[in-house]
Amino acid sequence: MQRILKVLLAVGIGLAPVVMQSTVEPVWGQTQNPPSQEVLKLMNQALKQTQQGQSQQAIETFKQVLAIAQQLKDRKLEATALLGIGVNFGNIGQHQKALEFYNQALPIERAVGDRAGEAVTLNNIGSVYSDIGQPQKALEFLNQALPIRQAVGDRAGEANTLSNIGGVYSDIGQPQKALEFYNQALPIRQAVGDRAGEANTLSNIGAVYSQIGQPQKALEFYNQALPIIRAVGDRAGEATILNNIGGVYGDIGQPQKALEFYNQALPIRQAVGDRA
Repeated sequence: MQRILKVLLAVGIGLAPVVMQSTVEPVWGQTQNPPSQEVLKLMNQALKQTQQGQSQQAIETFKQVLAIAQQLKDRKLEATALLGIGVNFGNIGQHQKALEFYNQALPIERAVGDRAGEAVTLNNIGSVYSDIGQPQKALEFLNQALPIRQAVGDRAGEANTLSNIGGVYSDIGQPQKALEFYNQALPIRQAVGDRAGEANTLSNIGAVYSQIGQPQKALEFYNQALPIIRAVGDRAGEATILNNIGGVYGDIGQPQKALEFYNQALPIRQAVGDRA
C-alpha cells in the first residue's frame, strides 16, 4: 500500500518539511491461515481509511481485524493489525500510543520470522522517535531497519529508511550527513518508479541546500521536484515547494519573484484546507 507521510520538521523559515514515512504493509500470502472474506473486507476498509486520513475509523477497523487474528491465532495477521493501529495513532499525533502498538507488533514479527514486517516496524518506531525529538533513539531504530530492508530486497522500503535517516541528520544540524543519505535514497526512488517519494527527496535536498546557504542549488532541486509533485497530484506538496521557492528568492533579494511563488502557493493551501 502507499506509504503514510508525516511531517518531521521544517528547517528554516519557509523551507520544505522533511518527510518522515511510516508504513503498514500486510502480506496475505504469508499469514498462517488463509484470510476469510470478512477479514479481507475489513483489512481493505482499514487500508482505505488510512490512505484517506480517516485515522480514528481506521483504528477501529484494525481493532476488529486484531480481534479476529487473535481468535484465529494468526500471529502474522495480528502483527499487521497492530502495525496498522500504530500507524494511525502516529498520524493523529498520539505518539506514545503508536509506540505501544509497534512494540507489540515487533516481537511477534521476530517470532514468526517476518523480516520485512520487522523492518517496517523498526522504521516506524524510528519515525516516532524523530517526531518526539529523540533523534538518537530514532537513528538506533532506523539503523536496525536499513540492513534488513536491504537483505530482503525491499528497495522502496530501503529508500524510505535512507530518507528518514537523512531527515534525522538534517534535524540535528548535520546537513552533509543528511545529503549523504538523501543522495542514496534518490536513485532508488527513481529506479522503483516512486514518483511521489522522488519529489519529496528532491525537495528535502533542496531544503538542506537552502539551510547551508546554497540558494542556487536549492532552487535546482526544488525546480526538479515541482513538476513531479504536480504530476502525481499532491496539491499540498506542490504548495509547500512553491512556498519554499518563494523563501529562497526572498533570501537572495528578489522579492518580486518571491511574491510570484507565494501567490501561487496561497490559493492551493486554501483549496486543500491547510489553515496552518
